Amino acid sequence: MALFGPLLVLIFALSQSVRDVYFGSVFQHFDFFLIILLAFSWSTVIFAAVTLIRAPSDFAKLRAQPRSIVMANVTTALAWTSFFFALTHVDPAICNTIHSAMGPLTVVVLGARGVALAKPRSIGRVEYAGYAGIAASVAALWWIVIGGYSGLALTSITASVAGLALLSVSGISITISLLYCKRLQDCGIGADAVTTVRYLLLILLAGTVVLWRGSFDGAHTAGRFTSLSAATIVLIVLPLYAFQLGIGRTTPLTAQVIRALGPIFVFGLEQLDGRLYYSLPTLACILVYSASVIVSNIAHGWSDESPPSTVRRRTVQNQVAPQQS
Repeated sequence: MALFGPLLVLIFALSQSVRDVYFGSVFQHFDFFLIILLAFSWSTVIFAAVTLIRAPSDFAKLRAQPRSIVMANVTTALAWTSFFFALTHVDPAICNTIHSAMGPLTVVVLGARGVALAKPRSIGRVEYAGYAGIAASVAALWWIVIGGYSGLALTSITASVAGLALLSVSGISITISLLYCKRLQDCGIGADAVTTVRYLLLILLAGTVVLWRGSFDGAHTAGRFTSLSAATIVLIVLPLYAFQLGIGRTTPLTAQVIRALGPIFVFGLEQLDGRLYYSLPTLACILVYSASVIVSNIAHGWSDESPPSTVRRRTVQNQVAPQQS
């Protein structure tokens, strides 16, 4: 059972690669707001039912936290719409890398500015070097996309640049969203109940856009509706739940190291997508990113085990990597 938590985190990382490659292709034919509407409507229904069965009292606790719920909804909606737009126009492996990279970078900046969402923790030179490697890999990926060296042919420089910018928005937003969700859980509210209420604004936004555009035609038959619903549940809803279960049964260092391999999984799987081709510069940047995350987390784990006198001489904060949840 000791390996159960890490296994769930690994399943999440692997499922992300399938999700990003699969939906990156699907978005060439379907409005991504339709996918958002299906995925998070099902998620809300499923977790609302689970909460009613397991912890109905959590709904009363939620009523006492309106500000955190609103902020979690706003940041979650911003994160997912930004990420899915980017996935429509940018190489999936690059999307996954930049989106994930913005998590630790965001928390570093928040902590440095004294924002209460990021808890003060120690950080050393080696960990800073890891963050520098993460930032450098993000900058290099921008250059790769704009220069036309990624695995996806550059068809619109405007859309690609917008996608890259929105990946930064999505990574920052999902990080802040998760910190607000953690506030709710710190108040004794279960993850199932938090999941039930954090997508409401996203569902409202997606439903409005789908109705306005008339893009529900992509799922107008029972067969298409069923297949798209099944894909969103299997590739989005269930992996997010598996990650929630796994992260609580896994040490932070192990979880972050496994997650750092996610972009590598995406890059490997996208070689099977006919619209994408092999890009050595992209792979090099992803490897730098993954190595930097692993180095920074190992250094952070080491600093946590340092004698108190050593830790007190360092400043800043805890590292939190984002998830698209």
